[in-house]
Amino acid sequence: MLTFLLTIFAYLVGSVPSGFILGRLAGVDVRDAGSGNIGATNVARVLGKGLGLLTLLADTAKGFAPVYISQRLEINDTALALVAIAAVLGHLYPLFLKFHGGKGVATAFGALLALAPLGTAVMALAFAVAVFCSRTVSLGSIAAALAAPISLWAFSYSVELVALGVFLGAMVILRHRDNVKRLLTGTEPRFGRPD
Repeated sequence: MLTFLLTIFAYLVGSVPSGFILGRLAGVDVRDAGSGNIGATNVARVLGKGLGLLTLLADTAKGFAPVYISQRLEINDTALALVAIAAVLGHLYPLFLKFHGGKGVATAFGALLALAPLGTAVMALAFAVAVFCSRTVSLGSIAAALAAPISLWAFSYSVELVALGVFLGAMVILRHRDNVKRLLTGTEPRFGRPD
């Protein structure tokens, strides 16, 4: 029962559309601007770096907070993985936006940060290197997603958490399928170039 309640709680927290709310407060529906995504990258593109950063922090907290609270209740790794998945699914398919959400990168990062800080540091490094080399946020997100299960396995986290890394990484890559097509055709927006 506890795991069920925590999972529902995590989904509802994940469903809070941070970027959409911040956009509305600024008088803009970010779904109708830029890429149409509610995540931090599009918010930064449409509303500026400040609100983009705030969206990034809020979306990360949506993953971190439910998992951190669940850890304090000393549930097992399988239950923690379910809580993490629920938070990310909340962001991807938010109840409050008719199940049309973001790409899950920051929320997945927050959940994994609470569960596996060392592994998450490697993912953050993979993201940073890929973005630095390509000037493309989407490629950084894909690199971090690919690094997730590998880094969790390398630091000897539990089988449940490695499986979580596989699942979350796959979900992030799936949500970036349009970006992958643009990367392959050379049309993906890069820093320092007009979209």
